[in-house]
Amino acid sequence: MLEQFQTFITPILESFGDSPMIQATMVVLISFVIASIFKYIVIAGLKRIIARSKINLANGFWALLHGPIYYTVLLIGLSSAISILQPKYLFIWLSILTSIGMLIWTLFLLRGNRVLLQSLALNPARFLSVNHKTLPLFQNILNIVIIILSVYLIFSIWNVDMTAWLASAGIVGIAVGFAAKDTLANLFSGVFIMADAPYKVGDYVVLDSGERGEITHIGLRSTRMLTRDDIEITIPNSVIGNTKIVNESGGPHEKSRCRLPIGVSYDADIDLVRSVLMAVANNDKSICMDPEPRVRFRRFSGSSLDFELLVWIDRPAIKGRIIDILNCSILKEFRANNIEIPYAKQDLYIKEMPSQK
Repeated sequence: MLEQFQTFITPILESFGDSPMIQATMVVLISFVIASIFKYIVIAGLKRIIARSKINLANGFWALLHGPIYYTVLLIGLSSAISILQPKYLFIWLSILTSIGMLIWTLFLLRGNRVLLQSLALNPARFLSVNHKTLPLFQNILNIVIIILSVYLIFSIWNVDMTAWLASAGIVGIAVGFAAKDTLANLFSGVFIMADAPYKVGDYVVLDSGERGEITHIGLRSTRMLTRDDIEITIPNSVIGNTKIVNESGGPHEKSRCRLPIGVSYDADIDLVRSVLMAVANNDKSICMDPEPRVRFRRFSGSSLDFELLVWIDRPAIKGRIIDILNCSILKEFRANNIEIPYAKQDLYIKEMPSQK
């Protein structure tokens, strides 16, 4: 970029004579004018163009971009002026100015990274993997990449060979990877869980091991779940990411269906059984009417006719309480309507009484 600027400015400088000091001063003044044009005209035009596009960038991003472009053009002008003056230790002066420019752009990228990711997180319909949960992860990863590249480029500016440093960093990285493989497994699993979102905070899930509870926290290393016994379970993400999970709050809505199996004797009036079960469901205000309750005659068992009452509830958290209320109501109504619920019985027959001696 410095060479292109010098090629552009050389014909203009020749008109001011051969004095290096005058030419250097004119280079600084011209660079100041160009920097002001970029700052107040070009950037403003780009802001209007992007505003008309589908990409929604925060205004803070453009406020951050003004400074780096302005100071970069000034630094290019100063570098050109120093090249014209040819002072002692020219390489050191140019390296210092270039390093300052690199630091300015590094700070811009670190700040712009945060602003840009926050803007993307506000549009989850287009960027599913970037949301308020994964925002710190992506921000930290990009910050690390930016800093590493910046350090590498600054060393390159000063002609420092980074081969030995990179080799040492590779060896250290391999050693750390083997030592912290479990932590890294949890970290990557946490990233995939946040990006894929099989569940969210507040969902009721059932683990493959049988535990059921509410998700209270999703971290990079582990997920925490509060069971119905008010016991908090911490599950490593590497475990929960490779197991079967039933999300009772998932699907198109949070409603959950409760199944209540009930058996009646073969002498019972099945139409009466059906009407009693429907009345029990309709009389409970906690039961959803959309979808409406329904009764199914499932099978002929060895000692009973098996029915099933199917109802929908608003939240999985109240499933246990609703089943308790419905079971009590069913038992009371069956007794009131003389509907027998079969149960195991044993009859004892005595053929004869033992003789007394």
